[in-house]
Amino acid sequence: MTSRREGIQSVGTGLRVLRVLAALDGPAGLGVIARAAGLSSPQAHRYLVSLTEAGMARQLPGDGRYDLGPGALELALGALSRVDAFSEADAALARFRDETGRTVQLAALGPNGPVIVRWFMGVPPVVTALAVGSRLPLLRSATGHVFLAYREPQETGWMVEEELRTTGVSGGIDVEALRASTRKTGYSSVSETLIPGLRASAVPILDLQGRAALVATLLANSAVSEEDEARDRAALADACRAISRSIGGSGI
Repeated sequence: MTSRREGIQSVGTGLRVLRVLAALDGPAGLGVIARAAGLSSPQAHRYLVSLTEAGMARQLPGDGRYDLGPGALELALGALSRVDAFSEADAALARFRDETGRTVQLAALGPNGPVIVRWFMGVPPVVTALAVGSRLPLLRSATGHVFLAYREPQETGWMVEEELRTTGVSGGIDVEALRASTRKTGYSSVSETLIPGLRASAVPILDLQGRAALVATLLANSAVSEEDEARDRAALADACRAISRSIGGSGI
C-alpha cells in the first residue's frame, strides 16, 4: 500500500509540474519551475527529465530552459476535440439564470448573421418577439456588435454591406469605431435599438484563436436598474470567461 500511494503521489506531482509549464508564458528555467511547483530544484529536475522522455516537455538546446513538448500539444488537441461549446455554455448559462433570475440568450454566427440558438428565460420573463432561430442585425444589436469586434472583418464585411443595403440603415456608421469600442470594454450594450423598452448587454465566449465562438446576451426591461444591470453584466462576463477557458479559449 505504501508503494502504491507513493506511485500515485508521483503521478500527481508530475502533473503539477506539467501544469506549471502550461501556465507559464513561455520557456522557463529549472528554478522558476521548481518554485512554481513547490519543489526543490533536484526534485523538479527529476520530474522534468521524465516528462521530457515522455515527450510532454522539452529542453531548449541553447539555454537549457524547459517548455511544453509535442506530447502535451497532442494531449491538449485531443481534449479540445472532445469539447462541445454549446454543452459548456448551456450548463453555465443555466446556472447564471438560476442564480440571478435574469434572461439570457445565446447566439452563434450563421451564414447570414447572428442567430439565437439558446434562450434561458428569467423571472419575471422578458416579453419579446425574439426567439430561438431569430436572426439579429450586426449593426443594431449588442450581439451583433460583439461578433463584429471578435470575428475577422473578412467574415462579417459582406454581412454589413448586405444589412446596409436591405435595411436602409445609414451608411455613416463607423464600423471600425464600433469594433474598437466593443473590444476596449469587452462587451456591448444597447437600449431600444431593436424592440421598444428592451435593453441588451452582450459578452463574447472566445475560442482558442480569440474569436467569438458564441455570444451571450443579457436582456432587460425598464424595471431593471442600471446598478443591477452593471452587476449582472459583470457576473455574465465572469461566466463567459469560465466557458471560454473550458473550450480552450481565453477570457477577456
